[in-house]
Amino acid sequence: MKHYPLKETTFQAKSEAFSIPYEDVLNTAQYEAVTTLQGPILVIAGAGSGKTRTVTYRVARLIEEGIAPESILLLTFTRKASQEMLRRAATLLDHRCQNVRGGTFHSFANFTLRKYAQESGFESGFNILDRVDSEDVINLLRGWLKLNVKDRRFPRKKTIANIYSKAMNKGVSVEDVVFDDYPNFARDIPDLIRLHEAYGIHKQKHLLMDYDDLLVYLKTLLQANKQVRERLSRVHRYIMVDEYQDTNMIQADIVRLLADTHDNVMVVGDDSQCIYGFRGANFGNIMDFPDIFPGTKLVKLEENYRSTQPILDLTNVIINKAQRKYTKVLFTQKKDGAPPALIMAKDERMQSEFVVQRILELREEGVPLDEIAVLFRSGFHSFDLEIELNRSNIPFIKVGGFKFMETAHIKDVLAHMKVLANPKDSVSWHRILLLLEKIGPKTANEIFRQVLSSAKDVGGLTTVRPKPGYAKSFERLRDMLEDLVQNPFLPVAEIGERVVDYYRPILEKRFDNHPKRSKDLVHLLSIMERYNNVEKFLSDMALEPPNASVGNVMATDYEDEQLVLSTIHSAKGLEWHTVFVIWTLEGRFPSIYATRNADEMEEELRLMYVAASRAKELLYFAYPINIYDRGTAMVLCRPSRFIEGISEDILESWSLTSQEQIDYLEW
Repeated sequence: MKHYPLKETTFQAKSEAFSIPYEDVLNTAQYEAVTTLQGPILVIAGAGSGKTRTVTYRVARLIEEGIAPESILLLTFTRKASQEMLRRAATLLDHRCQNVRGGTFHSFANFTLRKYAQESGFESGFNILDRVDSEDVINLLRGWLKLNVKDRRFPRKKTIANIYSKAMNKGVSVEDVVFDDYPNFARDIPDLIRLHEAYGIHKQKHLLMDYDDLLVYLKTLLQANKQVRERLSRVHRYIMVDEYQDTNMIQADIVRLLADTHDNVMVVGDDSQCIYGFRGANFGNIMDFPDIFPGTKLVKLEENYRSTQPILDLTNVIINKAQRKYTKVLFTQKKDGAPPALIMAKDERMQSEFVVQRILELREEGVPLDEIAVLFRSGFHSFDLEIELNRSNIPFIKVGGFKFMETAHIKDVLAHMKVLANPKDSVSWHRILLLLEKIGPKTANEIFRQVLSSAKDVGGLTTVRPKPGYAKSFERLRDMLEDLVQNPFLPVAEIGERVVDYYRPILEKRFDNHPKRSKDLVHLLSIMERYNNVEKFLSDMALEPPNASVGNVMATDYEDEQLVLSTIHSAKGLEWHTVFVIWTLEGRFPSIYATRNADEMEEELRLMYVAASRAKELLYFAYPINIYDRGTAMVLCRPSRFIEGISEDILESWSLTSQEQIDYLEW
């Protein structure tokens, strides 16, 4: 076959006027970022500086310049973020923006690995393990390897999954992670390595990939296959990455590989908001970007559209203490506002009483409860406050708890659909078999092995001869699955309805609150209606699951607004009129354990910055004193080192005084 090479076309800016008045609607820094289209560009976007706006307008600008939408790749950390950016861009310009390829690193990896399955060495029909599934596989293998004996303290499945994930995301060995983070399990390293090898073999054999595998296999594909790498690089001529400070080492490598034939990469992020090191985020990615992409243009977005200047003055002071950073000074046109306050309380109860009283005052002043948030370093820091809020009848919602896709009943239903999509999925087979009466792990494993060896996929159930104790329930499962196998072209929602109809009697037996859980199943079926492909549905549920149980939302006792209680990690990207940051006590924030590691202390500092920068109008830091720490046998009394000693002109000190003290002083 003769190849006819097309000449590379050089970029030429359009001379005619644009339909969007970019220079009028963007500030100087935003305009520079939006109109710099060629070569590498690093946009350091300070808190509240219009990061999303900048990305949105740049998508529109690229298309107005004549760039084909299909050649633009937008990578974000949630599908919702990319969809919202592209929706806004389409509103600004036109429907062409919807043709931009947008999504998460994991969804892009999933799509690419299925498309290039033959080149990646992994069959395209793989199922994706979410974190709970991964833990279940690890637990299964731990039992097979006899590492779960009762007379031995072996790490729990969640800890083991954390060790393996951290090792892959940071590109280090299991041994290094154990020594650094779990030295108490040092003697178990040989068995942890053996289990890790078995975990990898099991996933390969049963066509399973966990979240980390998606990235690792994509990186390996790009590194090992020059033809695929160049093909993808030529397709995606303009790459944009949001929240770059949260990327891990593998994701940074993927970006570099995707830009193999060009350097047209714009990454947007804030080094001051890199707070997910425990998840594998690599602070060095954003700091070293100019070295990885020589000739990088640096643009800083420093004008803030969220907070008042007094709040920004404080956040600037806090982050200025960072040892390694891109120096920036946030400013705003909102010059007036109350200065942030630092409140010392004699104990935890007084801290809670202050927060509750001030919330009630703000409510009377017209500030809605859902415009007020109480943030904290760790989830248990709010326990005493929750008691006081209940006493005062203040409705609140606390961010955290089980997510929708992690609930047992949702995972049960999806497991039945997963074995249809991938009959080799061991963890899903064990899950659905263990739902049957009189079937334990040993029997479930025997049945699974028979099905696997039958070469008839799900139809292999016909070869199993069930024992009388579980024959009735087993035959009911077999009939349901065989019926679905014989009707391969059913809509996804109808498959789901048949599975749910089969599962409902099991739900009613297993859960006392089954009416509430049934609402979740109805919601799940409504989600299925959007899909015409089971594989796509299951992939999206693993990679981009709904965040909360609809049952929990519907069961709320309040129709009015609610106060928000949240860890700082969960609050990133959000904003409120008023923010309280509690337990800003040295030894609690920063954690006393973080003081042993310089990198962890830097991340704790950035965490304080993130907390402070969530506030729009009012900001309060509160800390109790005379707190006895059992671990160190110390009494904690000082405010956090991150805010201690700041000038009264920037951070006011408030003294809490009881009514009895006021009466005494007046007397």
